[in-house]
Amino acid sequence: MTNTIQLQRYTAADFTLFYSLVKEDNVMRYVSGQGLTIEQAQKKFNSILAVNAQDPIFGYFKIYDAEGTYMGDGKMEWNKRDRTQLEIGYILKEMYWGKGYGTQICTALLALAQKHAPTTTIIGIIDPANAASRRLLEKFGFTSFFVGVEDDLPTEKLILVKGD
Repeated sequence: MTNTIQLQRYTAADFTLFYSLVKEDNVMRYVSGQGLTIEQAQKKFNSILAVNAQDPIFGYFKIYDAEGTYMGDGKMEWNKRDRTQLEIGYILKEMYWGKGYGTQICTALLALAQKHAPTTTIIGIIDPANAASRRLLEKFGFTSFFVGVEDDLPTEKLILVKGD
């Protein structure tokens, strides 16, 4: 697949785009269990803007396809529980599932981390039932190190250890 995706940082003007993604039950099934209400989405979006305001490089990104169509979002942010690690994440609109875009998104986000924090360990946090996300992370060398419940949600954590 040669379609190239583009990452653009979220800005305050992007709430409608963000909400179009996170209101969908299928899209959010492995994130929050169901689509977000507009109030929940606004709260999450405000937290995304706060993360982006703290760091000029890492944060949350809108993902566009080669034609400029919004596909979903991705993040490469400092892990809230361990600030020595980065955390990768991605959410795609359902119409883009299973078409190789996850691989492109991970490639782009990992390249960003490699450029700006090459020795920093990266984790991915998924729902253990999300086999597609696990396979995707494993393809990039992530290994599972935790399966359980965290913040009242089923959680699996995978890690990509980087070194000097």
